[in-house]
Amino acid sequence: MNSTDPTQSFILDSIPFVPDLPALQTRLRIREGSRHVAELARLAAEAETVARPKALYKLAFIEAKAEDAVVIEGVRFTSRVLRVNLDVAHRVFAYIITCGRELDDWAQAFDDIVHRFWADAIKEMALRTAIQALTQHLNDCYSLGRTAMMSPGSLADWPIQEQRPLFTLLGDPEAAIGVALTDSFLMIPNKSVSGIRFPTEESFESCQLCPRETCPGRRAPYDSTLFERKYAS
Repeated sequence: MNSTDPTQSFILDSIPFVPDLPALQTRLRIREGSRHVAELARLAAEAETVARPKALYKLAFIEAKAEDAVVIEGVRFTSRVLRVNLDVAHRVFAYIITCGRELDDWAQAFDDIVHRFWADAIKEMALRTAIQALTQHLNDCYSLGRTAMMSPGSLADWPIQEQRPLFTLLGDPEAAIGVALTDSFLMIPNKSVSGIRFPTEESFESCQLCPRETCPGRRAPYDSTLFERKYAS
């Protein structure tokens, strides 16, 4: 963990990553005994030597709350849902987590479409490892109780354009952990996630407010009445 000033962002950049070959085989539907197993094992071994997944986070304090916005250390975030979710909170953890530029550059070097697909799955696994590492770190260092998370772009109420103030709050994520923001507010490397973790007395998932039926990442069922019950102004 690196930081020269306790008021600044913290970096986790020594996150061990060992690809889980059986899990990759299952994810990629490669059967045991297939001729592809050895080749996948070779790529996984390469990835292990290259990968440096990372996380950047900041413990930040809420300075003001409006009807549909919050100001966190001078940075304004506009979202009615976020504002209501932070109603009793006084601090949040802003974060960006990534598979790392090193692994992304390695994956981009493949010309073979199958190998690129496999490498993408390995990048996803590295990202999940970094997410788990940051979660464990925050729990160990801050004794967090129940928390929830929101990510820019996960809801129409908090659009992807809100990536910009999140990056501003965290300082210079590209210099810190190699994550850049494009003009369309997407992150590079693509296997990166960002958001705000906050204390809560009741469970919350953005999925509860999202009616998209075919989302592969759904973590909770859609609640068609939740917005009107809790978030309508």
